[in-house]
Amino acid sequence: MAIDRQVTEGEEPVSPFARLFSLPGLDVFNIVTIGFKTETNPPIVVEGLKNTLINHPRFSSILVTGHGEHKRKAKWIPTKVIVEEHIIVPDIDPNIENPDEFLEDYTSKMALSPMDMSKPLWEFHLLKLKTSHAESVVVARFHHSLGDGMSLMSLLLACTRKTCDPEALPTFVAPKKNKAKNVCFALVAWLWFIVRFMFHTCVEVIKSMVFICCARDTSAHIMGKPGATLGNNKFIHQIISLDDVKMVKNAMNMTINDVLVGMVQAGLSRYLNERYDLEDKLHFHGVVFFNLRPNRNIEELANMMAKGSKCRWGNSIGYVLIPLDMKSNDDVFEYVRQSKTIMDRKKHSLEPLFSHVLLKLTLEVFGFKALETLIKRIFGSTTMIFTNVVGPAEEISFFGHVISYIAASTFGVPQGLIIGTQSYVDKLIINIGVDVDVIPDPHHLRDLIIEALHMMKSAVVPQTTFHASEV
Repeated sequence: MAIDRQVTEGEEPVSPFARLFSLPGLDVFNIVTIGFKTETNPPIVVEGLKNTLINHPRFSSILVTGHGEHKRKAKWIPTKVIVEEHIIVPDIDPNIENPDEFLEDYTSKMALSPMDMSKPLWEFHLLKLKTSHAESVVVARFHHSLGDGMSLMSLLLACTRKTCDPEALPTFVAPKKNKAKNVCFALVAWLWFIVRFMFHTCVEVIKSMVFICCARDTSAHIMGKPGATLGNNKFIHQIISLDDVKMVKNAMNMTINDVLVGMVQAGLSRYLNERYDLEDKLHFHGVVFFNLRPNRNIEELANMMAKGSKCRWGNSIGYVLIPLDMKSNDDVFEYVRQSKTIMDRKKHSLEPLFSHVLLKLTLEVFGFKALETLIKRIFGSTTMIFTNVVGPAEEISFFGHVISYIAASTFGVPQGLIIGTQSYVDKLIINIGVDVDVIPDPHHLRDLIIEALHMMKSAVVPQTTFHASEV
């Protein structure tokens, strides 16, 4: 009742996807772990958030979804934010025996704890905890109704500044520009690209629809429990060298994403074969998300918090379904080649846009209940989620706290395995979220994924040395 009496000026309608992510049993959260090189100063963090994050409309509003027939009137209602109520500083024993394990357990318990819907749906936990990779840690939790993972991560990074220039926003690796080509050759290449693009779009969209309508992953080895989004979950992360991944990428003339998907497939294949001694090849499907937002400029988000802007916000993502063959390959590079073949087809198609439009049309034509059913069908029929986020290329600080690493994950989806990767300067952070009833030893799976990279690196180093000696 107190919420209903609030001022209606500035109210915004709730998008269909925000309503979907806030349904009972479908509450989805984004969990972001940030390691600092210094001890956290809570008052400075509070003051920093007051000057940045709460100026964003979604972070200073309450989500009111209504009940029954009033669901159509769901709104974001502006409210006065008391930042201190969103900052949690737990009392932690400074002499704790295993801080890394404590962080994993804390993050897992935090993900399972309910969020107070009478306040804006975000919180920061400041842990005075020295781990293997940080002097202190912040774990932030955002309700997915606030926006998709790319939006939330970009907004969070818009609150940071370069350590070498405290007034400058983070910079990211710029995409390489295509070299000038002969006009005739460029025309032929463009026409060939259009033909391939149309072909891949038709094939991949049809395959996606057939899977959604008629099939699902059936193996009990790694599938999450039907309809389950809250379970015995655990989040772990590991930091590896980004240069190692780049070495393999350059040697194979592929992308970093190709190598990462290949690593995951190689490690998961070996994990399943070791654990279950599989005789037959298993077929799974993973969900990979694509950002559909045309404007990814971090300056726009910084301006949004400073003075308001027209930067596009919300859940604006598409997905693709990628087949994963769990088989033993003597050649570890075969996993990367297979990943590249699949991802090239997906990237050279309109499947990500089609998936986004499919969800919107389902809502407009058949209603909200049909959209809920479709979402549960898609994510309840697949095995895992994979995400890859490109982070800052230079060291940054969060309200004066120099960042050591950033690890992000999602919680509340029915898959038993979620793997996310995040680059930061010369590091690559692998974040794994599992349902331990499905994967009881996630650390072993993590080790096998990293070992796959080491095997690739060991194989390409002799080749690199050989070519260098020929020059």
